[in-house]
Amino acid sequence: MQDFVDSALARIHAATTADELESVRVEVLGRKGVIADLSKDMGKLAPAERAERGKFINTAKQALESAWEGRKSGFERVALAARLDAEWLDLTVPAPGRKPGSLHPITQIQWEIEDLFRSLGFAVLDGPEVETEHHNFDALNIPADHPARDMQDTFWLEGGHLLRTHTSPVQVRGMEKLGPPLRMIAPGRVFRNESVDASHEHTFYQLEGMMIDRNVSVGNLIYFMKTLLGAIFHREVTVRLRPGFFPFVEPGFELDIRCLICGGDGCPVCKQSGWVELLPCGLVNPKVLRASGIDPAEWNGFAFGLGLTRLVMMRYAIGDIRWLQSGDLRFLGQF
Repeated sequence: MQDFVDSALARIHAATTADELESVRVEVLGRKGVIADLSKDMGKLAPAERAERGKFINTAKQALESAWEGRKSGFERVALAARLDAEWLDLTVPAPGRKPGSLHPITQIQWEIEDLFRSLGFAVLDGPEVETEHHNFDALNIPADHPARDMQDTFWLEGGHLLRTHTSPVQVRGMEKLGPPLRMIAPGRVFRNESVDASHEHTFYQLEGMMIDRNVSVGNLIYFMKTLLGAIFHREVTVRLRPGFFPFVEPGFELDIRCLICGGDGCPVCKQSGWVELLPCGLVNPKVLRASGIDPAEWNGFAFGLGLTRLVMMRYAIGDIRWLQSGDLRFLGQF
């Protein structure tokens, strides 16, 4: 049996890899190894012989385990040294600094539109996201029985307040505070109790604009809308103008853009229609002017609203609105 111990020790010392060393351990010291087999037969031996066998097994096991531990430690030191060499870091080298970030695509588009309209003489106004019922609905000729006031569309708060469903209240505040003549746009975040899908979110961004002056016509409206779309998409886009009803404009129009995701073939973003509703617009309803203290016999104007979020999707061919608020840096790093 001593020959077996000597042979096992020789194999341990001769092992050239950690896997080879582990193979020797399993064969000799494992639960089904040679030492375990020798221990199984102890009950069949005479007392004197059993004592001698037990002493031998203990001595052999200690010697083998000690040799195995020493050899294993040697392999671990070599592996650690190799890893440290591979991961070596010079702490005296200056840090690379912060990784530069980028503006969110919605912010980029918003700033572009703001710059455009400033160059056309428009002011950029802001307003509260928690609005009053008066500014969000009443002053915009949206009566109490209008479907937009339904709980399925509006997040209502206490005391007659709500999360604004559009940025039109900023137009009302602009008319009340500044009066005519007025050129303004109002970008910002809005909230609606929507079912979330590829083209709808409960929180999204809009930009609405208004021009109040004397003798404003639909021709003025079309000029500014074409200027806007040409500047945003940097190319000619196909649009269509349809009659549309909105309480705060009269007459009202729906300006649709041919879907830039599918080219008009139909996709989830355009609901398979080939067109995306982009720009509700029209001439300001006289009731809206009166509600803000402006005489419609002397002043008139146009108003428009567009979804900044949807505009971003069209410009960058983003097929799912949920990406824009995912917080995924891999997605946002593309812009």
